[in-house]
Amino acid sequence: MTVSNIVNPRGLIADALDFLGQQAARRPALALSAFMAGGMALLVAGGAAGSAISQQRLAAETARAHTGQAQAQRELNAIAARVGELQAQANRLNALGDRLTRMGGLKDGEFDFDRPVGVGGDGEVRDMPKGELGRSLDMLEHRLGNSGDQLTVLGALLTNRQLTLNAVPSRAPVLDSYITSGFGERADPVVGGGEFHKGIDFSAHTGDPVLAVADGVVSFVGERSGYGNVVEIDHGNGYVTRYAHNSQLERRQGELVRAGQEIAKAGSTGRSTGAHVHLEVWQDGRVIDPRPFLQGARLRG
Repeated sequence: MTVSNIVNPRGLIADALDFLGQQAARRPALALSAFMAGGMALLVAGGAAGSAISQQRLAAETARAHTGQAQAQRELNAIAARVGELQAQANRLNALGDRLTRMGGLKDGEFDFDRPVGVGGDGEVRDMPKGELGRSLDMLEHRLGNSGDQLTVLGALLTNRQLTLNAVPSRAPVLDSYITSGFGERADPVVGGGEFHKGIDFSAHTGDPVLAVADGVVSFVGERSGYGNVVEIDHGNGYVTRYAHNSQLERRQGELVRAGQEIAKAGSTGRSTGAHVHLEVWQDGRVIDPRPFLQGARLRG
């Protein structure tokens, strides 16, 4: 019996039948018994050979299935990583959008970045090939990148605009107050007669906080004739503000101050009839009426 006979059961069966035919002519009874026993043996051998081949094929198919499954999982992991990167970019855009909404003074709910956008369509739904999905992710990443760059530039412009606005006088120098004397010609409150009042006087109690009306750098701290104790702030855009008649000065020359920060305590030093805060606004070396800058302060008087 050769290896080719084991692999090819048909050849093995043909050889056995030929041998049994020769023996049947000589000894019929013995040939019949041998034929039956040989037939059973051949059936067993053929079944074993077929089973071995089937198991080999099954093992090969199983290995190919495992390989394909591993490849598919690697592709899914790569797609998941891309989706994670895009989600991070989307979160960044949402944060930028929220900040720009606040900076731009937009109404609440005008841009709700947490609400899903409305989409729709009536086309036939189909399976998306892997290549098409990859191209869609590439396009989405490109669009998110461009949107992020545009929002960053817009944020920088709004920040510069906000810094410019913060450097312009836009609030009262004392809280919960009202104007006791306006800008321009008036009767002198000390000796009588007419005079030109260079600023606005605000009602205050001695010791009330005096607040900077805009961002800037303290350019003068000390006493000036008629003004008493004075703080002056240079806002870097041609504007200078002066706060006079203070009882106490709380800043040093060269300090950076923000709008709304305390710079002095109200008082009645210098040429004054009682505690108040005197505010002057100078633009390019010329004194101007502060009132147009204080429209949002809701002052009366």
